[in-house]
Amino acid sequence: MTPTVRFFWITSILWIPVAFYTVWVATNGALTPKALAEHPGPVIFFGCALAFFGIGLHDMYVSDSNLRKNYPVFANLRYLLESIRPEIRQYFIASNLEEAPFNREARDLIYRRAKGLNDTLPFGTEQDLMSEGYLTVFHSIQTTTVPEEKSRVLIGGPQCSKPYSASLLNISAMSFGALSGNAIEALNKGAAIGGFAHNTGEGSISSHHLKHGGDLIWQIGTGYFGCRNLDGSFNDEAFARNARPDVVKMIEIKISQGAKPSHGGVLPGAKVTEEIARIRLVEVGKTVSSPANHPEFNSPQSLLAFVKRLRDLSGGKPTGFKLCIGKKHEFMGIVKAMLATGILPDFITVDGAEGGTGAAPVEFSDRLGMPCLEATYFVDNVLRGAGLRDKIRIISAGKTATGFDMLSKIAVGADTVNAARSMMLAIGCIQSKVCNTNNCPTGIATQDPVRGRAVDVEDKSRRAASYQHGTVEAFLELCGALGYDDPEMIKASDLFQRVGKDLKHFDQIYKPLSDSQLLTTSIPEEYAEDWARARVERF
Repeated sequence: MTPTVRFFWITSILWIPVAFYTVWVATNGALTPKALAEHPGPVIFFGCALAFFGIGLHDMYVSDSNLRKNYPVFANLRYLLESIRPEIRQYFIASNLEEAPFNREARDLIYRRAKGLNDTLPFGTEQDLMSEGYLTVFHSIQTTTVPEEKSRVLIGGPQCSKPYSASLLNISAMSFGALSGNAIEALNKGAAIGGFAHNTGEGSISSHHLKHGGDLIWQIGTGYFGCRNLDGSFNDEAFARNARPDVVKMIEIKISQGAKPSHGGVLPGAKVTEEIARIRLVEVGKTVSSPANHPEFNSPQSLLAFVKRLRDLSGGKPTGFKLCIGKKHEFMGIVKAMLATGILPDFITVDGAEGGTGAAPVEFSDRLGMPCLEATYFVDNVLRGAGLRDKIRIISAGKTATGFDMLSKIAVGADTVNAARSMMLAIGCIQSKVCNTNNCPTGIATQDPVRGRAVDVEDKSRRAASYQHGTVEAFLELCGALGYDDPEMIKASDLFQRVGKDLKHFDQIYKPLSDSQLLTTSIPEEYAEDWARARVERF
C-alpha cells in the first residue's frame, strides 16, 4: 500500500465528520435532533462511511490477513464470495454428473425416491459410456421376476444360535453424537416401517435408537462406548446388559472405517453432555479418546476370541467385524486364524475407502484404504479360497445410492449392502459438507438442539423407508433384467468395467480363486505372497 493511500485511511476518521458537518450546515442549516430526524439520509450515509473506514483501519493494523492489509475493506468481498463458493457451484455451475461424492443425478434420484415421486430419467443418459472405469451389466433377452422373499438374507453361521433375517439394504453406521437425536429417530423409525436394520455406529445405543423399535446392529468401536469401564477397558456385564434385548439383532466390532482407517478419535469434554455420558458410559465434561487399536485384542487369534466372547455374552446373536481393507496379508492372517481356531465370525462388513459421513483427516480420507468393489471382491475370494465362504456373510458398505450400486457390490461378493450418506440425503441432507462444524443447515449432522428440531421424525422416517424400498425394488428389477430370479445368482463375471477401449468383467480384471484353492499348492501369484506372509499370531 502506498504512503498516500495509507495517509488517506488514517486521516479519514478526522476529515469525514468535518466534511459531513460542513455539507449539512450548508444544505440543512443547524445540526439539531429535529433536523436529523427529518433528513435521515445523510445520517445513514455518514454511518456507513464511518463503518467503511473503521473496517479499513482494522484491516490495516489489526487483521492477520495479508490481503486485508493491502486491500482494506475490499478484500472482505473476496472472503465473502469464497464462503458461498460451494453453494454457487452446486446450484448454478456444476453439471448433473460433476459433483462429488454424490452428483446431482444421484441426489435427485434419492430425493424423488424418498418422496415417492417419479424417479425415471427423460431423454437418455448423461453418462459417458466410453469413459475409463465406466461400470455396466449385460441384460438378458429372457427377463424374469424376482420373488419378494429373495429380498432378505439370513445372517448367522453354524456357531450362531439366533440368526437374523436381514434386508438387502440397511442403514450403515452413524452414531448419536455425530447425528442429532431427531435424525437418529427418523432413521430408526424408517427402519421399523420398512423392515430393515439400523447400525448404531460406535457411539452406543441411545434412547433415540430405542424409541421406535427398529432393528439394531450394535457397533462396538475401540472406545467400547456403552460397554466400558471408566479406564476404557471392556466391561462384560455392561455389554451383556445392552446386547441381550431383542431389538438388538447383531453385534459388529469396528476394526476400521473407510473414511479414516487406522485412525482414532477424540470427543472433546465440552461435547460430553449428561446424555452422551450416560449412553457411552463416560464422565460428564471429560475428553474421551477412541484409540486407533482395540485394547482387547492385538492379533488375528485374539480378534476371533473376542468375536466368540461377544457372541456368547449376547446370547448367541450374529457377531462379526467391520474393516476397511489395507494390507492384504493382515486380512489373510484373520482367515488363517479362522482355520486354526475354528472360530468363525457370522459376517464381515467391508467398508470402502470412498465411504464416510463425518469428519476425517484429508490425507486419511483421500489416500488410505481399498475401494469398496475391489475390497469386496478380495474378501469374497479369500474366504472362498479358504473354503469358508458358505459359512460367513459379507456386508458391503461404501457410497451406495442406487439399485445398480447394490447390484455392483452384490455381483463382486456381497450378500447385503449398507448405506449411510444416501440415508442422510433421504431424510433431508443437502450435501452442504459442514458435518464437522456442528452447523448442519438441515439439523441432521449436529448436536445443536435448535437446528436438530428441523428434522420432522414422522415425515422423514417415511422418506427413509420409501427410499430403501424403492432402491431394493430397483435392484430386484435389475436382477430380473439379467435373467436371474435370485440375487445369489449374480456373479463377478456379470459386472463389466471399461478398461481402455474394452469392456472387461471383474474376473478378467482381477484373479478369482476356486473353492479351497488357498489350501492347495496351486495358489495364483496374485495371492501367493500375501498368503505366505499372513500370520495368526500377529497382524
